[in-house]
Amino acid sequence: MSVTMQFCGAARTVTGSCYLFKTPAGNLLIDCGMYQGSKTLKALNYGAFPFNPADLDAVLLTHAHIDHSGLLPKLVRAGYRGRIFATRGTIDLCSYMLPDSGSIQESEVAALNRRNNARGRAEVTPIYTQADAYAALDSFHAVEYEVWTEVMRGVRARYWNAGHLLGSASIEVEFAGEGKAGKPLRVLLSGDIGPDAKLLQPNPEAPAGLDYVISESTYGGVDRPPVTVASRRERLAEQVRAAHAAQGPLLIPAFAVERTQELIVDLVDLMESGQVPAAPIFLDSPLAIRATEVFRQHASALNADIDVARVLNSPHLRFTETVDESKAIAKFSGFHIIMAGSGMCDAGRIRHHLKRWLWHANATVLLSGFQAQGTLGRFLEEGAKAVRIQGDEIRVAARIVSIDDYSGHADGPELARWIAGRRPIERGVFIVHGEEPAMQGLQERIAERIVPAAKVFVPILDDVYELTTSAPTPIDGTQRRRLAPEAVISLDWHNDMSKLILDINDRIEAAADDRARGVIVRRLRRALEAAD
Repeated sequence: MSVTMQFCGAARTVTGSCYLFKTPAGNLLIDCGMYQGSKTLKALNYGAFPFNPADLDAVLLTHAHIDHSGLLPKLVRAGYRGRIFATRGTIDLCSYMLPDSGSIQESEVAALNRRNNARGRAEVTPIYTQADAYAALDSFHAVEYEVWTEVMRGVRARYWNAGHLLGSASIEVEFAGEGKAGKPLRVLLSGDIGPDAKLLQPNPEAPAGLDYVISESTYGGVDRPPVTVASRRERLAEQVRAAHAAQGPLLIPAFAVERTQELIVDLVDLMESGQVPAAPIFLDSPLAIRATEVFRQHASALNADIDVARVLNSPHLRFTETVDESKAIAKFSGFHIIMAGSGMCDAGRIRHHLKRWLWHANATVLLSGFQAQGTLGRFLEEGAKAVRIQGDEIRVAARIVSIDDYSGHADGPELARWIAGRRPIERGVFIVHGEEPAMQGLQERIAERIVPAAKVFVPILDDVYELTTSAPTPIDGTQRRRLAPEAVISLDWHNDMSKLILDINDRIEAAADDRARGVIVRRLRRALEAAD
């Protein structure tokens, strides 16, 4: 049976996970994630899918994170009528995350349209609405770990705990061979692989003896120092104590699911043990609050050494669900902790807190996970002196620090060991879900040491491969490309424009007098006229 695979997302970039398998018996989609990062990438969320959703026979979902699940409501609205297979933990998280995503899109598009109307520009519509998200939830179908499920004719799947997130999975897919004696084609999609020292999740599991492995590479080029519970908490405690010494707030852009709950566990334990000063911890994210309730419900599936229910009911923890409750946090001065979405600072309430505090030298911003290229979090992480938030220029005087111990992703050595554990891998390894340095780093780790270099592939967005040949065969499809390859991996003109505006303002402010400022403006004007 011929099987082709199209890389419809997370190819040469981290977000937008989406992989299409076509067989004579039907079509299968793994993940349908939203793009994050540059505006060029995010524009793909609004465009048409590179396939007809009505032609799909089944969808398999690795986990609930929005870069893997976020376009499922759009898929259903566009005509998909089959099942979406996922673990019970993933379904429970998606029941909050997808409606929250729809609500955010509606509110942000409403704000954008107000600005567009003032500027005489055309209005835009949300990618999907909250109602679309609720409608998509009817398509979900629960599966168990390590149990074969027939998902469509001639195709069965088995889910393995990926150790990344509550309900997360690597998915083993088996395509039936030709005739009764035909050997099936076995493909394993990693999803996101968790690190060895994950606080709430077990170590990842997966089968061996496969034809293909499709592996994420988010931290493929990174070697983290060894992490233990004690070392992680001490590094967090150092940042909390420093924020307290500055007598300002500690802002933590929140990855609402898992990362937030892990940080809460450690913050509460540190406060109760007296290792850091006690202070209110504001969880200013309706999604994180609901996700926390899901964690309470699934406490038996989490690390048995942690009393999740006790920690999540701590008096130090304050839930601010409504807009008015969120605004009231601004009345607090001195040391307090605010955890608000989103983790990459590109949406949600964290942007309002950043606008309030970034220009204060006594504030601290703690980035606790991967910051994709083109996101506000990445610019802060790389030392931007000023940023633009919702059209406003904000000077960065706050202390910006990163702590990677809470990452939900395996680092380079852990990924290499995970891939090695899947051997023998007969036909090839595809490296996805990473930026260029990360993919190159993982490629160098596994080529020849784990699999022959000729069997390692790094696809470009929208590439199609025939999988049933002795080695994967690329199918020419340049006419199918939604973006040029360089547009996928580079910052776009929107990012350049924002930086240019900030640089112009800096140069004008630094000018000696009004005459010097006038010279700068006239030179810019001449440059614009020359470009006409």
